[in-house]
Amino acid sequence: MGGLEVELERARSLSVEGIADAIESIGFECTRCGECCTAETAPSGETEPHTATVFPDEIRTVQVAAADEGAYDWQDVARPMPYGLEDGIGAASGETFEWALQTDACGDCAFYDEADDGTGACTVHEDRPLICRTYPFSIGPLDAVGDDSEAPDPMGGGVVDRRGDVRAHECEGLGRDISRAEARELAAALKERTVRELEEAIGVRDSYEPTDASGVVVHDSEGQKRPDGTAVSGDSDR
Repeated sequence: MGGLEVELERARSLSVEGIADAIESIGFECTRCGECCTAETAPSGETEPHTATVFPDEIRTVQVAAADEGAYDWQDVARPMPYGLEDGIGAASGETFEWALQTDACGDCAFYDEADDGTGACTVHEDRPLICRTYPFSIGPLDAVGDDSEAPDPMGGGVVDRRGDVRAHECEGLGRDISRAEARELAAALKERTVRELEEAIGVRDSYEPTDASGVVVHDSEGQKRPDGTAVSGDSDR
């Protein structure tokens, strides 16, 4: 059994009640500040677009949820994760292995809306992806190493608290009271997300095939796709 499969078995065996205990002890209440939905300012002072991973089926779910505002194409919801891509003259190229939620011209999530009083809101809140449902928490490495102090932070912002496998990332809502019911609901979503991330990684690994197709290619658990979500056809791209 490979390393990812071992992590997946550990993820599936995680206790929702144990995760809820950790979340309840840390405390959390969303203040609707919008920090987790908007562009970030890098140490260099440059603005970096909001980046949140999204699974292929979640993209389709958001497409349906956003339909009240008009037709939403794949690219209205998601974009190729920029890591690994090169900006060429006139167009990007390269291969990447994840999708990110689409952003607007300011680099904010395309589904972020700010009220007149400055509080943020999600226009697809009931159907938002798991990474959005579970912020600012994540499950730490499940590879039995036991020390993730040097591990890259997949959510942006540093890890500011940890209780067992649960990691809390920078957020002004941390430390606030949370009910047991809310902690349990968040814990269930966090376990689901952790399992789904590992299942997706295994799916990407197992379906990966090298390609010399031009332009941008996204490898996900469903195969090779163009930025518009259509399959790479192969012959016409070579």
